[in-house]
Amino acid sequence: MPIVGEAATTAEQTVALVEQTAREALLRQAEGNGLAEPQFELAAVRTSRVLPACAAAAPVAVGVLDARQVTRMRLVASCPGEGGWKYEFVVRAKVTARVAVMAADVASGRTVEAADVALERRDVSLVADVVSDLALLEGMAARRALRSGELLRQNMLTAQVLVKRGEAVRIVARNEQIEVSMAGEALDPGARGALVRVRNSNGNVIKARVTGAGTVEPADLPVSIQSPK
Repeated sequence: MPIVGEAATTAEQTVALVEQTAREALLRQAEGNGLAEPQFELAAVRTSRVLPACAAAAPVAVGVLDARQVTRMRLVASCPGEGGWKYEFVVRAKVTARVAVMAADVASGRTVEAADVALERRDVSLVADVVSDLALLEGMAARRALRSGELLRQNMLTAQVLVKRGEAVRIVARNEQIEVSMAGEALDPGARGALVRVRNSNGNVIKARVTGAGTVEPADLPVSIQSPK
């Protein structure tokens, strides 16, 4: 929704409205990206054209044209009525937040744990996939080697493989309070929640969902699993 000012808006008031609108747009983006404790520094940049006052009875309205690049947001202020005008602004912003930074080296493929990172205030104006919630690390491993002091980004993480191809697994089927399990062999690798093929101890190949390290459950229930004789 556009932000509106009072009648007979001065040029300085229009600039303030533009900056207010930009700040509120940045706050919505930060909340959508899950940033912790975001802070903003911004300034509206005028063009070489003189910004007049708006003497209309109706207030000035400010809208966002493009907020994809926070370092160069585009907004427009509109003075309505006869003799009205439109004036485009570029707003240059800096966004900081408390985000995950590597506190230790982590080898490629190794689980990234909360103890491996620290939350620090960093400039994230040009980075969209930072990590502020350490709960996002659960079940994740390093896609490549990570170095201490490096800003952690979501594209540096990958779901940890909990079942490897050819690995012995435990197939567990639960129905209310009844639990039946049997041994099997994984025919595919998989992270938590992934569907993999598993050969059970009877020699049948079934589809199973990875539930933990070396543990799967039948993907299609109800499934009858017979204990090996």
